[in-house]
Amino acid sequence: MTSNNVEVRTAKRRVHISLPKKYMSSLAEHYELEHGLVVKDLNLYLNEGYVRAYFREWGTVTACKVRRCPNLEKNKAMAYVRFATEDEADRADWAGPHYIGGLEVDVKRVVSPKVSIHQLFVSICRSPFS
Repeated sequence: MTSNNVEVRTAKRRVHISLPKKYMSSLAEHYELEHGLVVKDLNLYLNEGYVRAYFREWGTVTACKVRRCPNLEKNKAMAYVRFATEDEADRADWAGPHYIGGLEVDVKRVVSPKVSIHQLFVSICRSPFS
């Protein structure tokens, strides 16, 4: 949407970044971060409620999303679990190995720059001739 040399854009997808803990503080200096886990190799038939209930033991789960990933070699699902605090996400990560629905799953600690639904990025394009 462009009007009067003002362009308004919203973020379409959330970015999940997996990096060593020692680098998270540097990223946190520039962005407000949300902390979570990406869980791979889940049983295809598990739902968000089951995954949320499993990780509730380590803290307040603020979001949980399960995606089906049918590949040629195996039918598995993956999930993103977001926690209220960094400490809760760390405790859940360190508590591994995790067995959910009878299978050992692969858990990766991730951060994501915080984006609210109403947040807009506005850039003003000024012409040098105006």
